[in-house]
Amino acid sequence: MLIHPFEPVYDARSRILILGSFPSVKSREEAFYYAHPRNRFWKLLAALFNETPPESVREKTDLLLAHGIALWDVIHSCEIQGSSDASVRNARANDIPALIARTRIRRIYTNGSKAHELYKRLVYPINAVSDVPLPSTSPANAACSFEALLQAWQCIAEALKT
Repeated sequence: MLIHPFEPVYDARSRILILGSFPSVKSREEAFYYAHPRNRFWKLLAALFNETPPESVREKTDLLLAHGIALWDVIHSCEIQGSSDASVRNARANDIPALIARTRIRRIYTNGSKAHELYKRLVYPINAVSDVPLPSTSPANAACSFEALLQAWQCIAEALKT
């Protein structure tokens, strides 16, 4: 059984929450979200806000917080083989309702189908806040072009304008 190895990123200005499923092997090694070099998450967020893709953990954190974005994963603990979402078993959720209760977060987006499915099953029955499922930024979702991802994820930039 693996336990999520790092804390959520958020502050008092966070208005939306992006949830992944569980950190990849590379992210667990580097102790931060979306660390695999082929994961398009950071490049995508930078493109949404017309910024240079961040490289360091500090730059990544600053990008999120500057735009009112909180970042976490649905899963607190699980059994998983490598980085495969398909292999996740015995998942227990992070306390997402508590995070929402102590912040200004009002919209939740899930990065990929596994995060969406787990959110619906493990968290939604507790907090009744619907998520917006988005296509995964993972290299495993290579069939989805960067341009298609950018178009789908544009709803985040739009939500932050309101």
